[in-house]
Amino acid sequence: MALSKVDLANQVENQLPQNLVANNLPFRNIIINGDMSLAQRGTSTASITTTGYYTVDRFQADVTNIGTWTQSQSTDTPTGQGFATSLKMDCTTADASPAAGDLLRITQRIEGQNIQYLKKGTANAVSLTLSFWVKSNKTGTYIAELFDDNSRSISKSYTVNTTNTWEKKTITYEGDTTGTIDNDNTIGLSLHLWLAAGSTYTSGTLNTTWNSVTSANRAVGQVNLADSTANEWFITGIQLEAGTSASDFEFLPVDVNLGRCQRYYLKIAEGTTQPIHLAMSYNSSQASAIILLPNPMRTTPSIDQTSGTNYYRYVSNATNTSFDSFTFDFGTGNQALGIRTTSISGLTGGNSGWFQSINASSYLAFSSEL
Repeated sequence: MALSKVDLANQVENQLPQNLVANNLPFRNIIINGDMSLAQRGTSTASITTTGYYTVDRFQADVTNIGTWTQSQSTDTPTGQGFATSLKMDCTTADASPAAGDLLRITQRIEGQNIQYLKKGTANAVSLTLSFWVKSNKTGTYIAELFDDNSRSISKSYTVNTTNTWEKKTITYEGDTTGTIDNDNTIGLSLHLWLAAGSTYTSGTLNTTWNSVTSANRAVGQVNLADSTANEWFITGIQLEAGTSASDFEFLPVDVNLGRCQRYYLKIAEGTTQPIHLAMSYNSSQASAIILLPNPMRTTPSIDQTSGTNYYRYVSNATNTSFDSFTFDFGTGNQALGIRTTSISGLTGGNSGWFQSINASSYLAFSSEL
């Protein structure tokens, strides 16, 4: 009797190596936006001296007193690998002698509820494999660290071997049988890609197995990317997945990737005469709107906006009334938000209208980053 399509598929799957089947599971990449394709905040930020999110979504630059940097979403990528963009760090003011507590790293934080399948803290804890493409003129040893919500960490090194050449790196971290990860929307695990570090983090012995955090063991051997304004570092194709081998990078459709990023950061509008939302005047000095978010955010967000004289406008009955900034109104949540104007005058209560931005530098966004 001929096999059905389902029976044939099952038979083929059973004959494949188990790791090959597992590596083709959807959403196997724990990292969000690992191809650096989305940058809601913008494609380049200069004069970076402090920690923050600057360009590429979900990747924070951790900067403590170690030079000045320009971060950008670059189009320099490894040839023939399917990537269109990378994250670039460019040193613009050098620091050849970092103080003890100085550091520079690129970080992504991961919700605990997204990684319960790793079985961390149990006898069945799953190993993780990190893979990525990297390029730099600064050759030598770099550190890639995992750090969990129990203040346990593991650090592994990789080497940039050849100047200004894209190289693929693969690192495997054994499973950790100690310290379960909380099943909630707070930080469960962080990936730290170190670029420079002072003696606080480099004076011990590199912590290559899971242990309680000892600062001196976290980034031992790390080169100093900040030691020259000629230095730059690119990365793309970051994938962190369960198992002891790396699969090909998991490219997601842009709408799926955008939805995942918008859980943490959502830009509504920016620039001149950009519509923001339909609104209604509450009284003579306030107008408000309820924004239904396209995706639930991680938690109730904060407003991220530029504030300046007459940066925004409420338009109603062919009358334009300008104001400086927004604030939250009548309660907030992670699926719908109420926003209102700062105090203005001359409105007619009960009239409908809309909000818009009216300055080239204005933007309105919401952030619930980890």
